[in-house]
Amino acid sequence: MATFLYRLGRLAFRRRRVVLMLWIAVLAAVGIGAMSSTGSTTDSFTVPGTQSQQAIDLLEKEFPQASASGASARVVFEAPAGQKLTSTANKAEITSLLAELRTGSQVANVSDPFTGGLVSESGSIAYTQVTYKVAKSDIGAPAHDALKKVAAEGEKAGLTVSMGGDAVQDEAGSKATELIGLAVAAVALVITFGSLIAAGLPLLTAVLGVGVAVMSITIATAFVDMSSASSTLALMLGLAVAIDYALFIVSRYRNEIREGHEPEEAAGRALGTAGSAVVFAGLTVMIALAGLSVIGVRMLTSMGLASAFAVAVAVLIALTLLPAVLGFTGRRIMKAPLLTRRMHALEERGEGEAMGVRWARFVTRNPVKVLAVSVLGLGLLAIPVTSLRLALPDDSVQTPGSTQRIAYDTLSKGFGPGFNGPLTVVVDAHDSKDAKSAAADAVARIKTLPDVAVVRDAVFNQSGDVALISAVPKSAPSSQATKDLVTDIRDQNGRLHQDTGADLMVTGTTALNIDVSSKLSQALIPYLGIVVGLALILLLLVFRSILVPLKAALGFLLSVGATLGVVVAVFQWGWLKDVIGVEETAPIVSVLPILLIGVVFGLAMDYEVFLVTRMREEYVHGAEPTHAVVQGFRHSARVVTAAAVIMISVFAGFLLDDVALIKSIGLGLAAAVFFDAFVVRMTIVPAVMALLGHRAWALPGWLDRIMPNVDVEGENLRRALAAERAGADQAGAPVHADAGTSVPPSADPVLVGGGGDGASADTTEPKSSALRELGKRLTRKN
Repeated sequence: MATFLYRLGRLAFRRRRVVLMLWIAVLAAVGIGAMSSTGSTTDSFTVPGTQSQQAIDLLEKEFPQASASGASARVVFEAPAGQKLTSTANKAEITSLLAELRTGSQVANVSDPFTGGLVSESGSIAYTQVTYKVAKSDIGAPAHDALKKVAAEGEKAGLTVSMGGDAVQDEAGSKATELIGLAVAAVALVITFGSLIAAGLPLLTAVLGVGVAVMSITIATAFVDMSSASSTLALMLGLAVAIDYALFIVSRYRNEIREGHEPEEAAGRALGTAGSAVVFAGLTVMIALAGLSVIGVRMLTSMGLASAFAVAVAVLIALTLLPAVLGFTGRRIMKAPLLTRRMHALEERGEGEAMGVRWARFVTRNPVKVLAVSVLGLGLLAIPVTSLRLALPDDSVQTPGSTQRIAYDTLSKGFGPGFNGPLTVVVDAHDSKDAKSAAADAVARIKTLPDVAVVRDAVFNQSGDVALISAVPKSAPSSQATKDLVTDIRDQNGRLHQDTGADLMVTGTTALNIDVSSKLSQALIPYLGIVVGLALILLLLVFRSILVPLKAALGFLLSVGATLGVVVAVFQWGWLKDVIGVEETAPIVSVLPILLIGVVFGLAMDYEVFLVTRMREEYVHGAEPTHAVVQGFRHSARVVTAAAVIMISVFAGFLLDDVALIKSIGLGLAAAVFFDAFVVRMTIVPAVMALLGHRAWALPGWLDRIMPNVDVEGENLRRALAAERAGADQAGAPVHADAGTSVPPSADPVLVGGGGDGASADTTEPKSSALRELGKRLTRKN
């Protein structure tokens, strides 16, 4: 791996113009494809194996007109205080508005509230159901404008008009989230590198990579069903990891330049070392995200696969485009302001230490105290998880004052809270001798159940063997009472089948949401086990240690627990909700916990690999365990800190989004990065490593012999290059590291430690001195 990436880095550096033009051509091609794509996204759920999905499949066959995929809107009217909608003037106004709606674009049907029983008992609230000939994504601007016009005319006549349903266009929210994240990332990069050129490269390559990924996902919507949140999550993760991966490679490239290597050689060595870690880290993120498809929820599958694709593009960009762009900058990437140059000079003379080094020394001097405080703190933050409730969002969590929220509250006031979430009961009487009697029996049983407000008579299909019953709960759709009612209705199936031969199923939006939440809750622990198991195996291969992977997996569990605790405390309990703009507390979105587990796993392994590989690098070269920890921080702490700050800023920027799911994902990911990077990886990890000492890197001999050598830190590459250089010195002629690739005479004869302490190598060192140094280091290692 390391040797291949070394060659790839040098090739991209030499052929930089070709590589750059190829990526620009790819961007142009997917851009044209995205603009001409006719695909659309969907927010519908398909959950195979659940009763609600089975009922939906039956309805699509037996009631095709009822299960049509056309969008719908619910227009709600409320009379002024002291008036009724049934008065002559108000009734005439509403009738006129309904006639105007029927002539609107793409409208299939508009119900009449006065003849369809859609007026409340008080007579002050009524609604009409508008159905469209096309799906939500295909509704055009004229149809949206018609709804807005009716609302404006009704308000002008003194009525309160509000609208709900999937055909209602959401208010435009803030779209500056990505720009805010990029701005913070730019500041962090400038501080880290002290160079505008070095800071600009990760941003440039990240934007290009995200553009390719998001536009490719747009093209994919024409061929497969994609969730509307897929592109947003792909953008969020793709932008964050692309900047991080570029940051690690650029940092290593600058270290190699300081070691005295020519730019082309530095690019190859940077890719052969840091690039290997990028490949492994990217694979862990992609595996965790793609693994979401095993849950069986289409929305979750599309989000996971789209995000995994964005991460794959970020890795490809880092391995090809980044070394090519480095070829255009050369040594100019080393230019830094006077203050930064003075800071590096102080560190090289030993007169100043980086904050990361000072922190590592503090932790390794007080490992027990630091470990106890960190674990206790994360444990306390995880306590709210015990009251975790899962549900899918509806109009009850819309922003107060929005037309959807007003419509929801108005209907609850006029018809009861359960009116916003009616249950659809399906009676399959194919095996019953008397279908009508079976349906009547089902209606009677449902009426006797608690929390039932209204049960409407059964409606049969054309063949008369499948009945449709509508039951309205007394409680709100997301309440526990409604969940219990769904269970109670389903429990009637056994006795109904025994008495009549018919089967009873419950579906509808409310029942489907309950089934989705239940399925995701049941899948949470098994998926967590799969992810942790995967972490143990992958880290065992990388670090060739048993305790280091175990420590990493336990740290990941702490990060997940604390993250979910924070999300529950804010979105469900309402703590600090005003600070981040949460208007209404509600159960946590069902897909969030599993989504966070997949994403946090990938991010946690990123930091584990980038930080601990440098510790292992120092340890295998002879450093004592505690000193290896400090040296690992010397090389990686500043870069890992910058990477974490960048990710936090990118994710936190999505708190400005109006969509509850995106807002909660943004907070969850930002909190996860903070906990995992700063508390787990940069505090708990060095404390545990200091306590374990040499035992941290212990591996049974039999396991060491059968395990493949992944060589993430590029140790074999460094040995090969050092040996070839030593051979070249003895022969007095240049030696080729690989076919067609020569090692420049100015290259550092020994690449051990990958970047050292940042001091420039003395390229005029005598050959004999270089060979002696090589012998000393190999002796220390052996």
